[in-house]
Amino acid sequence: MVQQLADEKNIAILGAGAVGQLIYQQLFAYGHAPLFITRVHEQQQTVTFTALDSLITESTALLASPNSESLRLEQVRLLIVCVKAYQVCGAIKSIIDKLSPKCHILLLHNGMGPHLEVPELLHGQGLSLGTTSQAALKHERWHIEQTGSGTTQLGHLTGPRLSQELKTHLLNAIPNSQWCEPILPSLWHKLAINAAINPLTAIHDCNNGALAEAQYKEQISAVVSELTEVALADGIELDKSVLINRVFEVIGLTAINYSSMHQDVANKRKTEIESINGFVVQRAQHHNLIANENLSLLEQVKKMEADYLK
Repeated sequence: MVQQLADEKNIAILGAGAVGQLIYQQLFAYGHAPLFITRVHEQQQTVTFTALDSLITESTALLASPNSESLRLEQVRLLIVCVKAYQVCGAIKSIIDKLSPKCHILLLHNGMGPHLEVPELLHGQGLSLGTTSQAALKHERWHIEQTGSGTTQLGHLTGPRLSQELKTHLLNAIPNSQWCEPILPSLWHKLAINAAINPLTAIHDCNNGALAEAQYKEQISAVVSELTEVALADGIELDKSVLINRVFEVIGLTAINYSSMHQDVANKRKTEIESINGFVVQRAQHHNLIANENLSLLEQVKKMEADYLK
């Protein structure tokens, strides 16, 4: 039997999207029972999980809202934030005053940007960042299916460090995970893949595999080239050729998949384009660089959004 932490509430997940529920399932399977912090006011919720081998399991999750009694939230020692990038700062603002200074915060979302703003919101808490290539699909509000395995990189950014005990439990629970320091190169690496694949699949209404066609090669290379130049100006050195090859490798490995941005546009939801290509453009402007390919993709997706987000 897996030994549980003395206090099951010392790990909490803020946000119950597909990734949040997937991390919950992995922690639960390892012997933890993370607290879900959502806007739902129920005390408990049955969550259903379909694994990669199609095995379906159910468990009962404990829920709390940001307005829950402070004592319950003060017990949290690791808060894993799994909301959309554009929701991160608002979500943290809604709860930060109820968290103990001993609580460590881990951001796990697509794109970049919140890591520059969140440190200003903290009251002594440490901050770590993460990225994962695991994939999950939400069938219903509390039913997800894991649709792909992958690697997860986590690492410290600022403030007090995550305790060795919690770090060990986290890495043991999440398959193919590793602690990386510095963590920012891993996030830029993932950003390059997202910046090339996500907007193009949304704009052209296609799956990832369609981007292997010759017509997209020059544009994908340009997007990644701009990103590597911007990253270097930010102090992060990336190998452009290796990264471009990796993008096309991911396109092949995920050929039948539809990107999260494609799904957002198809379902008329706000996308994370501002935190993906938009972040590249923002940092380019900060360094007086030009990122026209990323800007073009940003503007095209924003126009698509404007047509249905009114």
